[in-house]
Formats: sequence, C-alpha cells, structure tokens
Amino acid sequence: MPCPIPARGELEYGACMSEPTVSYPSRAGHGGRVLVFDSGVGGLTVAGEIAALAPGLTVDYAADTGFFPYGDKSDAALRERLPRVARALVAAARPDVFVIACNTASTLALPQVRAALEIPVVGTVPAIKPAAAASRSHVIGLLATPGTLSRDYTARLISEFAAHAQIIAHGSLELVRLAEAHAAGDTPPLDAFAAAQGPLFAGPAGAGIDTVVLACTHFPLVRGQLIATAPRPLTYIDSGAAIARQTLRLLPAAATPSGASRAPMAYATRPDAAAPRFARMLARYGYPRVSAVTVSGAAASGSPS
Repeated sequence: MPCPIPARGELEYGACMSEPTVSYPSRAGHGGRVLVFDSGVGGLTVAGEIAALAPGLTVDYAADTGFFPYGDKSDAALRERLPRVARALVAAARPDVFVIACNTASTLALPQVRAALEIPVVGTVPAIKPAAAASRSHVIGLLATPGTLSRDYTARLISEFAAHAQIIAHGSLELVRLAEAHAAGDTPPLDAFAAAQGPLFAGPAGAGIDTVVLACTHFPLVRGQLIATAPRPLTYIDSGAAIARQTLRLLPAAATPSGASRAPMAYATRPDAAAPRFARMLARYGYPRVSAVTVSGAAASGSPS
C-alpha cells in the first residue's frame, strides 16, 4: 500500500509536514548510530545534513549498488527487494535509526520497510509543501526521477499541499548520472546540466517558475551547477534538512554513548563494493572504508575492505 500522508501537525519527516521550531541542545554531542540508505550516492547529501546537525552521531552510509538505479526499476521489483535490503543492512551496521534517503524507495515501500525493521525508520518525500509556501508566483518546478513522478503518493502531496499552485514536472535519469559523475570527481560540462533541467522552462508556463523542488537526493550534489545554468535566479528546495531534524527526533534516548562511537562506515550490496570509482565517491564525502553486504531472504554478511 502507498505511504499515507501524515495528518497535519503530526511529527513526521518534515518534507511534507509542518515543521515547528525545535532546538536540539542535548543532541549536538549525543552519541548513537544512524544508517543512511540510497540506491547510489545521492543520500550522501542527507548524511551530511545529519552529521552537521549532530556531530556526536556516527552516520554510516549504505548504497544498494547491486540494484542501482532505482529510477528505472518496476514497482513490484522494488517492493520485493527493499525490505530484504533494509534487513540485511541493519543486521550489518546495527544502527539506532534507519534513514531511507531516496524519494523513489520512500514513496513506494516505506510502510513495508518499517514493518520489516524493529528500529525507527525515516523516509524521504518531495519537498512540495515548503516549496508551495515559498513560491510567490505559485508556479513550481518539480525535478525528479521518472519513478518518483509516477507515484500516486507524489500526486497526493501536490493535491494536499500545492493545489493552489501550478506544478511543472520533469523526470530526469540523466541528472542522476551527472550527479554520480560529479561525486566521483568528474567535471561534466555545464551545458549538460542546462539540458537536464531545460524541459522545466521550455513551455510558456516555465517562465513563471520561481521555485524548484529537487525531488531526488542526488540532485543537491549538483545544486551549484543547476543554479549556474538556470535561466534566471531561482530557489531550489530539497528535504535534506527536514530529514535530519526528524532523524534526531526519533533517535532513542538510550542510543550508544558518544564515547563509544566509531569512524563512519559505508556499505554496498555488490561484491565489488570497493571498486575504485565507487570507493572514490565515498572517500570524497568522508567514507574511506567500504564493506560489502550480501542480500538474501533474511541474512547478511559484511566484509570490510
């Protein structure tokens, strides 16, 4: 079943919820372990937000490299795989909170993953509500993968929080590829970023866009390139900071003390987890150690490299 939209005022992941003013004085130095998960390296943007908000946490990272990218996989295949992957990764990393830093996975299988785990799970959804509040022209660009745009959940978010606005959507797997290349240290030409987001602005209504939702966690990796190649100054909004706040809300009070924390670890679901290109991406974002995790019906094994 699709992920239900939380009731107004409920403390859920803030990309689609009201965000009360909250401070976290006890969490800045708090220990504990969080595992941030995505199909590739896009979730590194979320891991960075969490680490910045609570430096005492150990923020591990996991990528389902054995099934990347999710954007071109069927709903049935993802619903079957995601709970198994989550169980395997949690068994290997033993986090206090599991963060699905992927719009496609969250909008499709968040309830199933929550049912499969015994720890809190934080999901990611397009930041449509804050974009609707921020836009003055009420014309909003929605930049996502084709999979996220096809989900009923995304349509319900628009209906619930942006019914008064015009949404111009574009699905781009090419922008995912460009973000992965950037993460590896490559320098794709700026023209490629202009082409990737160009369809948002191609029609007459595109001239009214003043706010763009980055509805894939890969896309904030190349926010600078998108800003540089936009046809005019625009506001780009993602859900990373809201996810970080919700992660801290759900962190158990009895999480591992900060003195027992260890260096961050990365996990991947292919045996060649430490292949040079993938390892280079992770190392550039503070994850020099990679462990391969075997995904099966209910078992996991880890082998650090």
